This record gives sequence, C-alpha cells and structure tokens, in this order.
Amino acid sequence: MYKDRIKSGLAALGVNCGDSLLVHASLKSLGALPNAAEQVTTAFLELLGSEGTLLMPSLTYSSVTKESPFFDFETTPSCVGGLSEYFRTKTAARRSIHPTHSACALGKAAGFFIDSHLSDRTPVGAHSPFSKLKEAKGKVLFLGCGLKPNTSMHGVEELVVPPYLFGEEREYTLRLSPDNLLQKRYIPHGFAGYIQRYDRLLDLLKPDDYRHGNILDAEVFLLDCKAFWDKGLEILRQDPFYFVERRHEQANQGGLGD
Repeated sequence: MYKDRIKSGLAALGVNCGDSLLVHASLKSLGALPNAAEQVTTAFLELLGSEGTLLMPSLTYSSVTKESPFFDFETTPSCVGGLSEYFRTKTAARRSIHPTHSACALGKAAGFFIDSHLSDRTPVGAHSPFSKLKEAKGKVLFLGCGLKPNTSMHGVEELVVPPYLFGEEREYTLRLSPDNLLQKRYIPHGFAGYIQRYDRLLDLLKPDDYRHGNILDAEVFLLDCKAFWDKGLEILRQDPFYFVERRHEQANQGGLGD
C-alpha cells in the first residue's frame, strides 16, 4: 500500500510517534497516487500516534484581502494546497482563528497550538501555532514543495521586524459562528517588492538540524523547528534582508506565497 510506503519513508527521515509535526506539502509531487490526500493524512496520523499532534497551515491570504477583509472560521478555504484543505474539512482537526494565517491541528496537543491564536494582532505572533511549535520542540516537514513556503519563518521575522515585513494596519471581520461576528484590527505582512527565500536556511543549518530524502516521487526535508528559529534569528539580526530578494532580481521565478 502507498500509505505504508509513506509511513516507512517518514519514519526513515526521523518522524517519530509522539512528535508535534507541521506539514507543508504538494500532493502532486508524490506522483500518481489514488486518494492522495486521504492516504497521506492517514499515514501521518498513524505514525504520530495518540501522543502526537499533526499541524498544517490553512492560510487564506489570497481570498481575505484589503478589498475583501472577511474571514469565516468554518468555510473560508485554505489557499495553500489540497492536503491542507482535506485536513481542514475531512478530519476532526481544529482551526486557529486568524484572518489570513490560521493553522489546523489534530492530536494530543491540538488545544495548546490552536486556542490562543486569536490573541495575536500579527500573522505569526507569539500565540500562533507556528510560534508555539518551537516551544514544543516540534518539527516541520516539507513534502515536495521545497523550503520556500516556510510560514514559521515569519515568526522569526516578527521578532526582528525587517523593513519589508509589515503592511498597513487594517480591520477584518471574523465570523466565528453563524451568530458571532468579531471586528478586529490586524497588522498584515507586506513584502512589497520582495520575494521570500527561506530555502537559504540550508546554508545555516548543521547536519543534525535537518534530514533530507525522498518519499515516493517527492523530495522531502524534515527540519528541527527550534534549530531553524535560532539560526534564522541570529542571521536576521546581522542582515535583515537575508531571507528576501528584490522582486526584479527574480522576475523569471514568479512570486511565492506565505
């Protein structure tokens, strides 16, 4: 079964029972795989077991915008891939409350990661699931998507606040339930004129900080969360522009999402 091959590949990389694991993924990178989202999600959950917690981003920045600042906790879809939307809608995962940078979690520590995100006024503040993963000594897995879509790195940037990071504060409407609307002001990310280059983390990490391999047809990276937060923070304090490039320098590559 493909599911068992996926589990074996994850275990060989260093994903263990009881881990807290955040997953960024491109399902198509795995190759021809029937019921891909279901098989991949099941493989993760079975490997992590009852003591582990699986997290995935459920970002909505492409639909919740300055022109349309409305987030429905229950129905606004994730814009970062089919696996994250499957996880959000087809499992018992819980979603954090943030208009553009929510995440979903399922497992023993789901409440720890999810419950306090509403307290933040920035996308990846101290109460976000992405920031709390560092506290939990968790891991981040990149399945067939490279290292550029690393939402956790925004949490590192928010500790330094490079000149490109934030846009203008704005008000959002959050529908928390059919009868509960909340108006709240947030400071969104900016990045005007810049492209994110979080793949540069590999130049900073030691061999013990990450694992690299393949699962089916997908190239996979498994990173120790605390290690890349620490190394990322150190380099940003030296060079606030280390993880970005001017957009015109990468005109042929196109933009990158959060």
